[in-house]
Amino acid sequence: MEHMPQEALEEVAAYFQVLSEPTRLQLLNLLRGGERNVGDLAQACGFTAANISRHLSHLTKQGLVNREARGTSVYYRIADESVYELCEFVCGNIARSYERAQKRQHIFVARQ
Repeated sequence: MEHMPQEALEEVAAYFQVLSEPTRLQLLNLLRGGERNVGDLAQACGFTAANISRHLSHLTKQGLVNREARGTSVYYRIADESVYELCEFVCGNIARSYERAQKRQHIFVARQ
């Protein structure tokens, strides 16, 4: 990151911005199991197809998912599997942070 041009840094920021939306993370998780169409994803998430399509558009624009039209349906699949490594790294850090906080809280409650 040290020698990256400003344009590249802006792309990195855009990548993380796309991942900052919980619904998009949920979609990426659902697509782990394989390609799905908008209707399936909407039903699994509990949102409207229009809402899911908007989120998928952001993920597609950033290159995280690919879309393929088949007849009247559009199917989405993961385009960049490395996003899962990034998410596992971040999730692992957050999980460890929660564990430490719970231990501190447990110690505090035990002292009272």
